[in-house]
Amino acid sequence: MRTSRSPLRLGRPLAAVLLAASLALAGCSSGGDSGGGTSGSKADAGSAAQRGASDGRARGAEAATKAPRLTASHIIRTATLTVQVEDVPKALDEARSTAESAGGYVGNETTSRDSAGHERTRVVLRVPTGKYDEVLTELQGTGRLVHRTAKAQDVTDQVVDVDSRIRSQRASVARIRELMDRAGKLSDVVTLEGELSSREADLEALLAQQASLKDRTSLATITLSLSQTPVRHAGKDGSPGFGDALAGGWHAFVTLLRWIALALGAVLPFAVLAALLALLWLRAVRPRLPRRAPTAPMATALGPLPTARPAPRSAPEPENEG
Repeated sequence: MRTSRSPLRLGRPLAAVLLAASLALAGCSSGGDSGGGTSGSKADAGSAAQRGASDGRARGAEAATKAPRLTASHIIRTATLTVQVEDVPKALDEARSTAESAGGYVGNETTSRDSAGHERTRVVLRVPTGKYDEVLTELQGTGRLVHRTAKAQDVTDQVVDVDSRIRSQRASVARIRELMDRAGKLSDVVTLEGELSSREADLEALLAQQASLKDRTSLATITLSLSQTPVRHAGKDGSPGFGDALAGGWHAFVTLLRWIALALGAVLPFAVLAALLALLWLRAVRPRLPRRAPTAPMATALGPLPTARPAPRSAPEPENEG
């Protein structure tokens, strides 16, 4: 019985020792795993932060190198229209109403008549750029369109440049004023006043330029010409026809006669005065002038030249008696 129990007694302590050792190894491995996981997570977090920083720097460099994108919103629009209408005053009133209804106004206006009595009017309209196309279409519908020209000039870069220079100039003026407040010598104050006047003048010029750009970009300019003169039609191939040549020749002939009449009108007063002076000379002055004495015979070295004597008359021949 003793020999059979001794192996069991020896096996139990050995099993307990092995169990304790396995538990200790398991705890060390779990601690090592947890420590590795923590260090791995820290490393991952650091690398992510580095990647984010590098990405941010790359995005910042890219944004710095890229030029700012400008929107073409500052555009100067101008147009010129020539329209033939039946009634010029009525068409002019309609054009004024169209411009005022769109929020614009009427600028310069010139009215004249040609030699045939046809009335012509030239008017400048200023309308908001948002109503530019609409007003242009309405003006074209007032009569028969003869000529049209439209232009658009993008001045966005110029507007941005002027705005930037105005900000810089204002900051410069503010710095000069601060220096004047701190100046203690009279000579420094005088020098700073001269510099301040120069920079304020530059600022006023920039502000005037900014106002001009704002006016030209916010309001479009439309020059409208209204005429009653009939338009001459050219030939089929675009060359002038016989009627155009005849009308041109007649116009040249009338113009020549007009110039001749003007020349005669300019010379006529002088011609009348010359005629009066000639008549006065012949009737009043010349008869009172003393008459010249007969000239003496010219003398020579041999004496005076002989004067011509009349030839003697021959005696009549005696008549034969018987």
